[in-house]
Amino acid sequence: MNILLIYPEFPDTFWSFNHAVSFIGKKAAFPPLGLLTVAALLPEKWSKKLVDTNVERLSDTDLLWADMVFMGGMTVQRESACRIIDRCKALPVPIVCGGPLFTAEPEQFGTADHLVLDEAELTLPLFLSDLEKGQAKKIYRAGEFSDLSETPVPLWHLLKVNRYAALSIQFSRGCPFNCDFCNVTALFGHKPRLKTPGQIIGELDRIYDMGWRSSIFFVDDNFIGNKRFLKDHLLPALIQWRKEKKGCVFFTECSINLADDPDLLSLMVKAGFDSVFIGIESPDETALSECHKIQNKNRDLLESVAIIHRSGLQVMGGFIVGFDSDPPSIFQRQIDFIQNSGIVMAMVGMLQAPPGTRLFDRLQRQSRVVRPFTGDNVDGTTNILPRMGMEALSKGYQRIMKQIYSPANYYRRVRTQLRALTPPEVFQPLDFQRFLSFFRASLRLGILGKERFCYWQLILWTLLRKPRLISVAVTLSIYGYHYRKICERYIYIRSKDGQ
Repeated sequence: MNILLIYPEFPDTFWSFNHAVSFIGKKAAFPPLGLLTVAALLPEKWSKKLVDTNVERLSDTDLLWADMVFMGGMTVQRESACRIIDRCKALPVPIVCGGPLFTAEPEQFGTADHLVLDEAELTLPLFLSDLEKGQAKKIYRAGEFSDLSETPVPLWHLLKVNRYAALSIQFSRGCPFNCDFCNVTALFGHKPRLKTPGQIIGELDRIYDMGWRSSIFFVDDNFIGNKRFLKDHLLPALIQWRKEKKGCVFFTECSINLADDPDLLSLMVKAGFDSVFIGIESPDETALSECHKIQNKNRDLLESVAIIHRSGLQVMGGFIVGFDSDPPSIFQRQIDFIQNSGIVMAMVGMLQAPPGTRLFDRLQRQSRVVRPFTGDNVDGTTNILPRMGMEALSKGYQRIMKQIYSPANYYRRVRTQLRALTPPEVFQPLDFQRFLSFFRASLRLGILGKERFCYWQLILWTLLRKPRLISVAVTLSIYGYHYRKICERYIYIRSKDGQ
């Protein structure tokens, strides 16, 4: 069979980095790791082709070549996914859909020929067996979680790797915590399931052998879910790998209790990690109790962030406003916390209720889920009726975004972070595209940009005070350009319209 794997388009969002990747000559931030893994689960004799609509156009010729289309995606890709389903039905080409978007709301995609849901390692073999018999069913579900030690190496050769800013790898699925608004545990469970160090090194070798010498994103929802295994097995293996393989740097997502373990911090830095995304959510203890974010309670969150910065890891932070317990003062408290913490990449969103979460179930019983979940944390909308009222939440949210992404405040946070940040032990090599990115940044930000004074002030300050972090300063400046573009598209325009 000829199999076409299609990745739907991401809208222009906080995490798309659409306005940043052009500085380094790339088309998209991350590749479709899930689809590449699905491709490895398909029969080896089948012909396979990947079209990522974020980096190339999907043509009718592509669709007509295929005997069957496989598509996966996340909620934020819903609009593009629906268009692709419609195109397949019009030709017609059978389409098989899976991934978080379809697993969370399968009833919304009745026009897809087959829904292979949950984890593909379990449900895809069942579908393929029935397909061979001519008895393929509409929906396939799994009643358990897969063993990641049996997950194959993604088929990287299907990918045009030079079009991406970073590549991706997965070490674990699942999270030991139970945050009220998060659907990770509904999808993957509470007990972290792990790949072996041998699997990870094998995948890294495959990536390295393709010539990749840049960022690699460990996409785990909580990389430190099993700290003992990390310290005893995976991180020592990564440190050993780095002795022979130069150039690649890692980043990932984890919980704030990383700050409580200096040995783990040290090992992650030695292994080549340079940044982590952490869900801070709120500086308010009552809000943290409300959403069961127990790992963030009873601690000095500012000091925890500072500890991680001093270790050499940049902290990217997630923040939420709109909890039932949020007082009117929460908006200024969020602004103050973000500015004082030096968290440059601060993803602030209104509280949303993803289907499958305890929050969704509770608010649905209260008739407070009023529109579909978009999956976009920072588009200035929510799918629930907030207790404080929509007008108060919207105005407060717009106020936060205007404050933290104004050039003066943004560049002030960059300096705060750089003051605390220990220079990394591993630097990315200065290739031609990164060399050009400095000149592109100098032109777009330092000459044509509204923030040119702030930009040059930061560059001069960094050269004098933290010269080893000059590439970090330029990179964060480029990110700031992207975030302001997102604010202009979603936040500032609503403020002008009075929404």
